[in-house]
Amino acid sequence: MHPSISALIRAAIVEDVGTGDVTSLYFIPETSRSQAEIVAREPGIVSGAEIAVTVFKEIDPALEVGACIPDGSPFERGSILMKATGSTRSLLTAERTALNFLQRLCGVATQTRKYVDAVKPHPVQVWDTRKTTPGWRLLEKNAVKHGGGTNHRMGLYDHAMVKDNHLAANGDLTALQAAIHKLRAERPGVRIQLEAATLKQVADFLTLDGVEMLLLDNMTPDQQREAVKLVNGKLWLEASGGITLDTIKNVAATGVNAISVGALTHSARALDLALDLF
Repeated sequence: MHPSISALIRAAIVEDVGTGDVTSLYFIPETSRSQAEIVAREPGIVSGAEIAVTVFKEIDPALEVGACIPDGSPFERGSILMKATGSTRSLLTAERTALNFLQRLCGVATQTRKYVDAVKPHPVQVWDTRKTTPGWRLLEKNAVKHGGGTNHRMGLYDHAMVKDNHLAANGDLTALQAAIHKLRAERPGVRIQLEAATLKQVADFLTLDGVEMLLLDNMTPDQQREAVKLVNGKLWLEASGGITLDTIKNVAATGVNAISVGALTHSARALDLALDLF
């Protein structure tokens, strides 16, 4: 597990438990033992099973915990996602933090699967964005993969995206070419992508050497089709901007290679999951 995720789990436990779970400490006998199941109240896609297990084990290493359905798998209403046995106090103390992680990440995976299913049968990838919950990026992007989506850049360090504000500050084609050559020489592993809001920009950017991808920003499907013809397979094309479940199939039909959707992460609803104790 990545150190940042381990730290996030510990911080979430401290946030919730603080100096101690006073309800369980005072109302549950120390010797009490129970079994618990995390049950789905609605269908979805699993993500975050390992995280939820880790929460329980962080609270009490003696707990016996296991996921019943692996990450990336579909489940129905009533499905048992996880089982745990041990100290009742520990189970109840871990309950909310474990559910918070699992509900959120299942929500992202489930949302992603809806978008992935919506583009069929077109051979287009559904990409996430950097519009993630601060501190949760690795988890949410992993949930996107569990839902069948594809990760775009992880951050500002692994993929150069020259967007409208960059172009407004330094958009001269000669300057762009010089910057591309410099980046290629100094950081050869970094992908380079330019954002185009017009077909003229698409044509201009095709004259540059070293560009791998173009982002077609807020273009209509007709404009996207024209861009696909202009590029003619020379560059990877990503469509982006206000794309919804209702519109994504029309975008997929234009021939672009990928469609990025911020809603995969920033608008995913936490799934309805519950812990039942017995």
